[in-house]
Amino acid sequence: MAPPLPLIVLLMIHGVSSADWSVSYSPSHICALKDSTVIMSCTYTYPTGHQIKKVFWTKTLVIDNEEYPDLSEDPEYSQRLQYMGDKQQYCNIRLHHVTLKDSRMYYFRFITDKPDGKYTGAPGVTLTVTDLQVESPERVTEGDSVNLRCKSSCALTDRATFIWYRNSQPLTERRDRNNELLLQSVRREDSGR
Repeated sequence: MAPPLPLIVLLMIHGVSSADWSVSYSPSHICALKDSTVIMSCTYTYPTGHQIKKVFWTKTLVIDNEEYPDLSEDPEYSQRLQYMGDKQQYCNIRLHHVTLKDSRMYYFRFITDKPDGKYTGAPGVTLTVTDLQVESPERVTEGDSVNLRCKSSCALTDRATFIWYRNSQPLTERRDRNNELLLQSVRREDSGR
């Protein structure tokens, strides 16, 4: 019976020493369409014996002798930002109506009840906001087959569905994962936006 006791003591010591400060983002890079809603997900850990006092996201990593600015108090974000995490482990946020100006790196920060108990997860999560563009041939002759392609400046994180329109009227009846539209044997009536 004596050998298992030292093993238990070693496990307990290992558990204490591995208590650490960390923030883990998943995914760490997000590509989103302009005006969509983005969820930035993360989890965080901190040493036993600390109690969380404040949690928030920031877009600034270093400020001289001042506290990092809280995104929820920033007028550009406050009406669009929703914190969905807790004060224990999860730190997800939802950002509505993203704009091209929102493209940047974001960081999660938490503050505990101890004097040196502050931590910022860096590097953070990178958000790239993109708009869609339709690629088409410059000149088309009647009778040609034309391939239109919808593209973005980065690979979208969420799987997108596409509906093609001509002059505000839907061309495709169902939502499609294909970002290309093939028009066979085009006629003058096919012209439009």
